[in-house]
Amino acid sequence: MSRLARNKLLTFALVLVAVQLILALGAPWIAPYDPMAQSVARRLRGPTVLNWLGTDQLGRDVLTRILYGYRTSLIACVIAVGVALLAGGTLGLVSAYYRGWLDRIVMRLMDVLFAFPVMLLAIGIIAVLGPHTYSAAAAIAVVYTPIFARLLRGPALVLCESEYVAGARAIGASDSRIIFMHILPNLASVILVQTSLLLSAAILVEASLSFLGLGTQPPTPSLGLMLSEGRNFLLLSPWSAIFAGFGILFLSFGFNLLGDALRDTLDPRLRGQP
Repeated sequence: MSRLARNKLLTFALVLVAVQLILALGAPWIAPYDPMAQSVARRLRGPTVLNWLGTDQLGRDVLTRILYGYRTSLIACVIAVGVALLAGGTLGLVSAYYRGWLDRIVMRLMDVLFAFPVMLLAIGIIAVLGPHTYSAAAAIAVVYTPIFARLLRGPALVLCESEYVAGARAIGASDSRIIFMHILPNLASVILVQTSLLLSAAILVEASLSFLGLGTQPPTPSLGLMLSEGRNFLLLSPWSAIFAGFGILFLSFGFNLLGDALRDTLDPRLRGQP
């Protein structure tokens, strides 16, 4: 814990992510306006005292919609990465523990999913489920499941051969107890780092799907959707697109920086490096 506390980069990343989480969760109390409220008389205005980040083509406050867009992106991405971690992590641990035909079948299924490009697979899943925020979350979860499965399978294979696992088997511990009480806790640092990095990537994928009209649908606020709508008015008033783009940048950057800082801190091979 003391090593974590001394890491200035990690502290900065935690503060950055925490501030953005507070803004997203506190949007109903922090946002100055209703995200759906329209005002034709104030449409396409630049930053003013009343609208700090300007207004969009329907006169809606850009700052308010960015705060609510943070909520939409974080909800979708947390659900997606959480489901992918649960499904992929379980498959990786179980296949590493039992090996044999189960390991071969599971890993070949993961290879099939890996064969598809991320966006192509996500678009194919949304084509079946229909465009929606939760459809985008489901698509991202399917795309990231094989990543967690392969990531946890490798170190789990090593841990399954360790002495304490052999000792747990010798005293009659059940398979589920060995997997979840002896193997899984030793993978906590790997899970933590990869989850942070994939959250960063999931934010970009969700924004891309919303930008293409396959994710969050109007009038629900979404950073990718705001960017898509704002590009049609770049010459008249670029503020909506610019600030929505910065919102995506900072949100993704925060989780990516957190993942890098955690990896540098928790990976024993990197502790001695400057």
